[in-house]
Amino acid sequence: MSGTRKREEFFVHTLGNGIRCILKRVPTSAVCYCSMTIGAGSRDEEQGEYGIAHLLEHTLFKGTRKRKAWQVNCRLENLGGEINAFTTKEETVVHATVLRRDFEKAVELIDDIIFHSTFPDAEVAKEKEVVYDEIGIYKDTPDERIYDEFEELLFEGSELGHPILGTRTTVRRHTSPKLASFVERNYTTDRMVFAVCGPISEGCFVRVVERWLGAEKPTVRTSKRTRPMEVEQFNKEIGRGMHQVRSVMGTRAFALDNPKRVPLILLTNLLGGPTAASRLNVALRERNALTYCTEALYTPLSDTGIFTIFFSCEKDKLEQCRAVVRTELQRLVEEPLTPRQLAVAKKQFIGQFAISAENSEAYMLGVGKSYLAFGAVDSLDEIYARVEAITAEEIRAVAEEVFANLSSLTYF
Repeated sequence: MSGTRKREEFFVHTLGNGIRCILKRVPTSAVCYCSMTIGAGSRDEEQGEYGIAHLLEHTLFKGTRKRKAWQVNCRLENLGGEINAFTTKEETVVHATVLRRDFEKAVELIDDIIFHSTFPDAEVAKEKEVVYDEIGIYKDTPDERIYDEFEELLFEGSELGHPILGTRTTVRRHTSPKLASFVERNYTTDRMVFAVCGPISEGCFVRVVERWLGAEKPTVRTSKRTRPMEVEQFNKEIGRGMHQVRSVMGTRAFALDNPKRVPLILLTNLLGGPTAASRLNVALRERNALTYCTEALYTPLSDTGIFTIFFSCEKDKLEQCRAVVRTELQRLVEEPLTPRQLAVAKKQFIGQFAISAENSEAYMLGVGKSYLAFGAVDSLDEIYARVEAITAEEIRAVAEEVFANLSSLTYF
């Protein structure tokens, strides 16, 4: 049974088939940002299916029961809008950007390609060639490839332990019936969230989503994800014949529902976030001129998470870089942040988040993922309050826990 509820910042309407629809109204905008977040990614692939979630994302645009591939591509682009998609370990997201007047056209097209794609054999064959090229580009991009290989080691034996793209061998085996089977098993309405950010009234929003998305039959996911098994710490070096060394240090971290997630987000930003003032950037680049590029990343997943530190350097500076990184990590474990350091870290993160929230497309994508994971979306004020409540001891304790068992992968 469908239902509607409203919060100060968001309007939520649940369709009778279980699809949750959420609207953030921006009356002053001329543009609508729409996304369908589906709780199906590469970790939902069974043995022999590796790479199928990503190939499926490509082939969604290659024909439906009522449209040829060129008609899908032109439907919004001829109006000045756009439609695209991406695949992660746990989600597939189809998103569109259109003018306000074309909102219903975007919803109808998203509905059509998600629920009525036909995966024509000829189109699937052509799209495989595109994916082969994408795999080749990835292999020639060591800064990206090293992350995937690190995660393969970190989640060895788990569905999380294979690359989203798959390999040429696995992708070659995928057929139109296999794509349709993956959709039937994983693209269920109980694991879908449709999010919109734009100048749409609540009445129009309900009418449009009921007309198109609400007409689809209800489906429920029956398969369950398996929590990844533990792996031993590793330190591996691989020769790639490169001029510069690339190195990733990291470990599994907190899942989406773990309260320690928020202190770790703040800690990661402080340690190696996008600013020149991050501790790793200051220590490695500004103070010692050891590297041009360093970063720290934390990605929470439904039942685990990934924390990583990356840097590149000249081969003869590798051990010096490692020593500097270890020193910075030990400082965070042994020395709680001073009140001033903590205040600056919070102000910096809140400022970054507030600015990023002005990007309506990125914010809309975040809303869809959050509502899929939690069945709720925190307002900006709630997020700021949660960050302000973090203590120096919470950050120190999280640092001690996460930094205790770091593994590493190095390309040289």
